[in-house]
Amino acid sequence: MSFFLLKRFITLIATLAGTSIVVFLVLEVLPGNAAELLMGPDASPEAVTALAAKLGLDHPPLERYWSWVSGLVTGDLGLSYVYSTPVIELVLERLSVTVPLALMAMALTTVLALCVGIYAASRHNSVGDVGLMAIAQAGIAIPNFWFAILLILLFSVQLKWFSAGGFPGWEDGPLEAIKSLLLPAVSLAVVQAAILARITRSAVLEVLREDFVRTARAKGLSRRATLWGHVLRNALIPVITVMGLQFANLLAGTIVVENVFYLPGLGRLIFQSIANRDLIVVRNCVMLLATMVVVVNFIVDVLYAVIGPRVKASDI
Repeated sequence: MSFFLLKRFITLIATLAGTSIVVFLVLEVLPGNAAELLMGPDASPEAVTALAAKLGLDHPPLERYWSWVSGLVTGDLGLSYVYSTPVIELVLERLSVTVPLALMAMALTTVLALCVGIYAASRHNSVGDVGLMAIAQAGIAIPNFWFAILLILLFSVQLKWFSAGGFPGWEDGPLEAIKSLLLPAVSLAVVQAAILARITRSAVLEVLREDFVRTARAKGLSRRATLWGHVLRNALIPVITVMGLQFANLLAGTIVVENVFYLPGLGRLIFQSIANRDLIVVRNCVMLLATMVVVVNFIVDVLYAVIGPRVKASDI
């Protein structure tokens, strides 16, 4: 078990190191620089050069990369070129919107997918199974930004139950904040829940055909007890794999949805920073999202060892 976790941790560190190199190099090859954008097209070359020196853009790439990575390790992400504010403050402020939104969407995804998937598998080839899978197939084909617009038209414009956008802030009360995040969370969860429901159904059906399930039924266990006590745990491994990937997709998917609902989250910060060519903010935000994806995958690997006995056996 310990050797299994050590290997995964080494892989985690190596992946983060490789990701940091890719993120840095990709932004380095972009034409122009932040100094030219901030000074404007009419600025003199001397003024642009002076601002570039002040921002540290005249240093060699290797030196700038090492300075950036050192700052990541110590928590010093530098100053935003546009806002003249520490990047860490901007990121933490926006994470207070993005992370709760992603968690709400993941919770809705999990509840809907497990309920639909288990119900459909337990009634294989029935009308309910076929109908739910048809709805799930339609849900997979729906773009979340288009569904977000439909939710706004229905619940904000027609019924006036929710605001069409904006975020009141957590200081105004958690209920109002959660209410403002509900429609964005639903728009994110629909597609992910449809995918996860189909995978849950397939995993449960596969386990239901195993010999140990027939043995449990032969010993007198009810269908419900067999399903929840034996089948579900063995079917969770592929489901958890997809859930980990989906949570990472939800974090990245907030970029579009946050702009639809005008939420001041990390996705909108990335969008604004790209428009302003605030590369230091873009670089740190992209690296943060990549780190979240890698860490989520590491957690999924740990859950394998907890849930799957075969993973533990492979470590011996």
